[in-house]
Amino acid sequence: MISFNIAQLLEEQQQMKRPYHEFLRRRSMSMGVYVLPAGSEDPQQPHQEDEVYLVLEGAATLRVANKDQKITKGSLIFVPAFMPHHFHSILEDLQVLVFFAPAETQSTL
Repeated sequence: MISFNIAQLLEEQQQMKRPYHEFLRRRSMSMGVYVLPAGSEDPQQPHQEDEVYLVLEGAATLRVANKDQKITKGSLIFVPAFMPHHFHSILEDLQVLVFFAPAETQSTL
């Protein structure tokens, strides 16, 4: 068993001064935290893996293909592999728990 503390992971992400902090990598999956400040741009490109987002804090809009979905704390979103997507209209600092399956081949976050 491996356990994590979200507050500690977010602190590590902040110290790294990068938006994405991968904290678990296995062949079958990888996990990270993704943080975007209010008003910022999300530069990510489509991934080769299926992805799940769990919004921990914040408010924004997620565009998947050409469809927008408002997201807030507690939103849980599945994005299939290769599907164009990104966050925009980030109204409140966004903290997102990210799951990739299988493990992300190369971080584009």
